[in-house]
Amino acid sequence: MNMLARISTVAGNTFIYWVLLFTALALMFPGGFTWIAPYISILLGIIMFGMGLTLSLEDFKAVFKQPLAVFVGVAAQYIIMPGTAYLLAVGLNLPPEVAVGVILVGCCPGGTASNVMAYLAKANVALSVAVSSVATLVSPILTPALIYLLASQWLPVSGKDMLLSTVQIVLIPIILGIVFKWILKDKAEEGAKILPLVSVIGIVGVISAVVAGNKDNILESGLAILGVVILHNVVGLLLGFFISKWCKFPYADQKAISIEVGMQNSGLAAALATAHFSPLTAVPSAIFSVWHNISGPLIATYWAKKVAKKEQEKKLVKNSKPLS
Repeated sequence: MNMLARISTVAGNTFIYWVLLFTALALMFPGGFTWIAPYISILLGIIMFGMGLTLSLEDFKAVFKQPLAVFVGVAAQYIIMPGTAYLLAVGLNLPPEVAVGVILVGCCPGGTASNVMAYLAKANVALSVAVSSVATLVSPILTPALIYLLASQWLPVSGKDMLLSTVQIVLIPIILGIVFKWILKDKAEEGAKILPLVSVIGIVGVISAVVAGNKDNILESGLAILGVVILHNVVGLLLGFFISKWCKFPYADQKAISIEVGMQNSGLAAALATAHFSPLTAVPSAIFSVWHNISGPLIATYWAKKVAKKEQEKKLVKNSKPLS
C-alpha cells in the first residue's frame, strides 16, 4: 500500500504530463482508445466515489465559518461559467454541437484539481474544498437545469434524463464513498492515499476516449475550440477573482474562489455529452481538461511566487530594523 501511495503521489504531481502524453497518443493511435468510450460514466463514478471517501465534516466547517464566501463561490460558479459559455456560443455563432459542448462545461461544478491548485497558490484551501464540495453536491439539480435552460435552442435536451445521469455519476457514488468511509474508518483513509492515481487514470481515460473518438473534428477545428475554451477559462478566473475582491474577502479567499470558478469538472461534461449528445459535443470538454491543467498551475505558480516575494520583503524589513 505504501508503494501504491508513493506512485499515487507522483502521478498526481505529474498529472498534466500524463494528460498531454495520452492526448497525443489518442490522436496518433485512436483505435487503441476508442474502446474506453462506453465506460466514461463508470470512470467518472469511480472518481466521485473517491471524492466521497475523502469528504469529512472538517471539509464543511468553512460553510459555517465563512457562509458568505462559500455562497459567493458556489453562486459565481453556476452563474459566471454557464453565462459566459452561453454568451460565447451566441456571440461567436458556434456550431450547435460545439455550442452545447461549451455550455456543458460551463454548467458543471468545479474540477477535482481545483483544491490542489488552491494549495499551490497559497489560497484558502478550506474554502476551496467547501466550495467544490457544495457545488458538486448541488450539481445533480443545477447542472441539468442550466443545460436545459441554456442549450435547448441548439439541440434537444431532456432535463429528466440529464438529472438521472448526474445523480448516477455524481450523487450516488459520493454518498457511497461517504458511507464506506463511515463503515471502514481507518481502512478507508488508507485507501484514500491511492486516490490521486485513480483520478489520474480516470480523467486520462476519459480524455483519451473523447480525443480518439473525435480525431478528425479536433484536427479540423481544435484550434478554434481551444480559443473558445481559453477565453471561457480566463473569464471565469478573472470574474471569480474580482467578484470576491468586490465582496472584500481576504486575498487568500479571492484566489480560492477564482480557481473554483475557473476550473471545471470537464470529465463530467464529457460523460454527459457522450451519453446524451453527438460525439462532437464532448470535444470542448476534452480540450478544457487539457487547458485548465495548464492554466491552473500557471496561475497557482504566479500567486505562490507573489506570496513568497511578499514574505521575503517582510523578512528584509524586519531584519533591517535597528536594534533598540
